[in-house]
Amino acid sequence: MKITQLTKLALVIFALSGFVACSSTSEEAADTGSTQDAGSNTNNQAQSEAEAAAARAAAAEERARRSALATRVFYFDFDVSEFRQADRDTLTYHARDLASNPSRRIRLEGHADERGTREYNLALGERRANGILNYLIVNGASRNQIETVSYGEERPADRGTSEAAYQRNRRVEIVDP
Repeated sequence: MKITQLTKLALVIFALSGFVACSSTSEEAADTGSTQDAGSNTNNQAQSEAEAAAARAAAAEERARRSALATRVFYFDFDVSEFRQADRDTLTYHARDLASNPSRRIRLEGHADERGTREYNLALGERRANGILNYLIVNGASRNQIETVSYGEERPADRGTSEAAYQRNRRVEIVDP
C-alpha cells in the first residue's frame, strides 16, 4: 500500500511540476510577446516621430520658399553691380520657381541712385540686372523667361538725398510683366 501511495504522490508531484513548467512557459511566451509588442510599439513610435519630423521640415521648407518668393527687391552697395551674399538663397528659390514653371515670365528692373551721370547709372542698373539674370540662369531658370531693363536713376524708390534714400534706390526689382 505504501508503494501505491508513494506512486500516486510521485505522479501528482510529476503532474504538478509539469503543470507549473507549462504555466511558466506560457507566461514567458506571454512576456516575450509583450516584449515584441513593446518593440514594435517602439518602432512604430520612432517611425511616427520620424514622419512628424519630416512633415515639420517640409512645412519649414515651404515657409522659407514662400518667404523667399515674396522678396522681390534686392539692394546693392554703392557703385557695385554684384548682389549681396545674403540674397543668394532667396535668388535660388526664385530660380527654382522659374525652372518648375516654364511658362512663367519675369522682368528684372535695375536701378541706381542719383549720384553719377545718367549714362553711367543706366549702365550700372543694367549690370545689376544682368548679374541677377546670370545667377537665375545658372540655378535653373531659362533665359527666355527673363527680361532685363535698366532705369538707372530715372525711377527712384525714395526721392530723398540721404544715404538711406540712396540705399533704397540702388536695387533690382523682380516684376511680373
